[in-house]
Amino acid sequence: MKSSKYYFITVLLFLFSFTAYAADTKEEARPESSQSHDHGTWKEKRFVATVDADGIQRAEMVGGDYFYDPNYIVVRVNKPVELKVKKAAGLTPHNLIAKAPEAGIDFKLDLKGEPQTVKFTPTKTGKYPIYCDKSLLWFKTHRERGMEGMIEVVE
Repeated sequence: MKSSKYYFITVLLFLFSFTAYAADTKEEARPESSQSHDHGTWKEKRFVATVDADGIQRAEMVGGDYFYDPNYIVVRVNKPVELKVKKAAGLTPHNLIAKAPEAGIDFKLDLKGEPQTVKFTPTKTGKYPIYCDKSLLWFKTHRERGMEGMIEVVE
């Protein structure tokens, strides 16, 4: 009796994993690209922030089914940045991570349907990756599926 209960639970977990994997891997129409990932094509969507009258650079970003839009943000060094981010509709959880404390860029937040604001002041020029590290069980991370981008800090 006990072994059949464990067998049933194992089968349910497998079916749940497979269903979630199948839902996560369905192909979507993506624009043509100069870069390629294993899930299809990837196109750079660049946004160049300008410094507002109050001295703050502002940008907005949406994250969803293995994408960020825009996925390449250009900001100026030593000027405060307010990045407003939110999650596109859908059930799959996503986050936004940037790990460059040496450049004043260091944050990790779970994306929500309501906008959230990330504030930072980049202190060093260069290119710094942003990505989602979520994954389901043993499947590829969202970053490995193409949910990544770049913050470029310029003079």
